[in-house]
Amino acid sequence: MPTISHQDFNASIGQEPEPAGLTPVLQAIRHGLRGEWERAHGIVQQHEGDKDADWVHAWLHRVEGDLSNAGYWYRRAGRTMATVGTDEEGRFIAAELIAR
Repeated sequence: MPTISHQDFNASIGQEPEPAGLTPVLQAIRHGLRGEWERAHGIVQQHEGDKDADWVHAWLHRVEGDLSNAGYWYRRAGRTMATVGTDEEGRFIAAELIAR
């Protein structure tokens, strides 16, 4: 379980070092929101089969512009492709995961 608030998570996006206590999926979202796509993608690839990681994987392919691949990962995650901007979606996913 994350030990960070959603507000602190958002503030951390532009800061170094990475906050302690982030789950790998939250690390991936943070990297994705920072424009560090390859690093974020590498993290979620290590957690394939986890619904949350698959959701973030989907979002990352949407960020990349590969909507076909994104659709595959959204289906694996049991989610619908978002219609909001990718930055907003990444922050929404983080908020949902932190709230659990």
